[in-house]
Amino acid sequence: MTSIPTPRNRIAEDAPVRVPDTGGSWFESRPPSPPLPRHGERPEEGGRFTEDPAEGDPIDEDPPEEDPAEGDPIDADTPVEEDPAEGGRTDGPGYTLPPVPEASWTLDPGRRRSWISRALLLGILLIQTAMSVRLSNTAFQDEALYMYAGHAQLSHWLYGTPVPKDYNTYFSGAPTLYPIAAAVLENHFGMLGVRLFSLACMLGSTAVLYGFTRRLFNERVALGAAAMFAVTQSTVVLGFFATYDAPAVLLLALAIWLVVRTDRAPAAAVLLAAPFAVLAVGLKYASALYLPSLVLLAVLTGRRDRNRQPLLRGLLLAGGAGGLLWLGMTFTDVLKGVRATTTQRAHGTEPLTELARQCVEFGGLMFVTAVGGAVAYALRGRMNESPLVRTMTGPGRRRRILLGLLLTGTALLAPAYQMHLNTSVALYKHLGFGLLFAAPMAGIGLARLVGPHFRHPQLGILLWVVTLALGLTQSTWRFDTWPDSTRMTEVVRQHVTSTGRYLASADNVPVYYTRDLTLQSQWTSTYGIGYVDQAGALHTGDDGYRTAIADGWFDLVVLDGVATPDTDRVVAEAIGQSPHYRLLGRIPFTHVGGTGYYRIWVKQ
Repeated sequence: MTSIPTPRNRIAEDAPVRVPDTGGSWFESRPPSPPLPRHGERPEEGGRFTEDPAEGDPIDEDPPEEDPAEGDPIDADTPVEEDPAEGGRTDGPGYTLPPVPEASWTLDPGRRRSWISRALLLGILLIQTAMSVRLSNTAFQDEALYMYAGHAQLSHWLYGTPVPKDYNTYFSGAPTLYPIAAAVLENHFGMLGVRLFSLACMLGSTAVLYGFTRRLFNERVALGAAAMFAVTQSTVVLGFFATYDAPAVLLLALAIWLVVRTDRAPAAAVLLAAPFAVLAVGLKYASALYLPSLVLLAVLTGRRDRNRQPLLRGLLLAGGAGGLLWLGMTFTDVLKGVRATTTQRAHGTEPLTELARQCVEFGGLMFVTAVGGAVAYALRGRMNESPLVRTMTGPGRRRRILLGLLLTGTALLAPAYQMHLNTSVALYKHLGFGLLFAAPMAGIGLARLVGPHFRHPQLGILLWVVTLALGLTQSTWRFDTWPDSTRMTEVVRQHVTSTGRYLASADNVPVYYTRDLTLQSQWTSTYGIGYVDQAGALHTGDDGYRTAIADGWFDLVVLDGVATPDTDRVVAEAIGQSPHYRLLGRIPFTHVGGTGYYRIWVKQ
């Protein structure tokens, strides 16, 4: 039987064709239609920070054009083997499947993906807000001190009243920056307004962290970094704590964002980050620990399309920040404060094992996640979910290793500094500064744990939930470390005047709450004393308290047994041996140590 050739026609994508099955029978089938393009697919970690392997130069963010031969549908001129049942030729397969195109993968972020990412970021910020605002207690002694100092500075500027103390000698930040802002806010909105200002700063820090992590890597990593950072103890506590730490973290985050955002701009653009970094140091002197990390980050993220530009970026940032710091220390009094509270700070006596335990407890889980992310990033730049990224280049292994070491290693600066001083004072706050740098690597760690195409989402959810639970319990515990002073303040206000002399544990709290009745100069704390007796002899330490109590120097004494328990015992014993005082009352309170009492004595 002679076969009659049929015209070569293009197979319609929806036309049924007959394909032999494994048993030799025939069944109706349709060729698979190419999947619809999905906007927003981008390469995994490294999509924003890529380089040519030969030259080491970052490449353009635009995706390479696809080869038409790799994914085009069958052309009209493509020969089609004919069905033998219809009398066609039998010298080839009955049907040739068209190649499946890669049109479903695209490196374009896309509006839909961006909006979904921003919606998830908003959810993270809402969780962070809820975790912070649920915290409640009266003013901590540092909060009370900064707000009162701000009022004193304002009165000095406006009315010429003398400043009660030289705050430069024991403030670990410039007393004319944050305390002034806190006093202005407190005048209009009370202490709640100052705490909400801290919340705004920490929410801004999380949002900025998302921004520069997305620039370095991609949306998934950025969301993971923001989610981990938002629920750590340091972030949650500083988000409702009226101290200068929160705005310092925000300024440091903005400096990082500017360093990363100007990676493809002219080298001089990196100087935009210098004022923010220096202002962060002015707010909190310990922020200077992170200036070298900023400089190195400027080098690692620089583009090598011009001669030595990455190194030039680092030199410009170091020079700009150094010049601004020199101006600040030359024309202000902050150098004295830096020496007294930071570089020449008195060492404590806490053992290194206890400090290490606290570091692991407060930030260990996120740090381990960051280390895992850094290792995974060093071994492989991307998860290669999209076939398109296989043709793209990324940062070389050496640069990936250096970036991971820089970001994760920066988180160790605060623990090393605290161990050098043998003190845990403010350790929980300082850890947050380093975790801001480590967060992008923690985002990579979380993304790699989940795996490509969200293969193991339960692992990522488990890690984040554990971090969330730790943040909840640790932040609640932190706000319970000092007693509620409401009832104590009510009693004290009835027994103080503008001429009396008073002794108190954590005296900044009653000073703040009675600032309309007393001055700070009328109060003495249990942290130190310099008492001059009637013979003109100076008594300090425990001897100073005993002598002052024996002479009936104080009109009222308030002890809580929490802030300085050893000194409180000395004072209580001296009062018991003195005929000048009587116990006014014992006011109970609860804190992490159990039930305690405010003991109040008045002079009789």
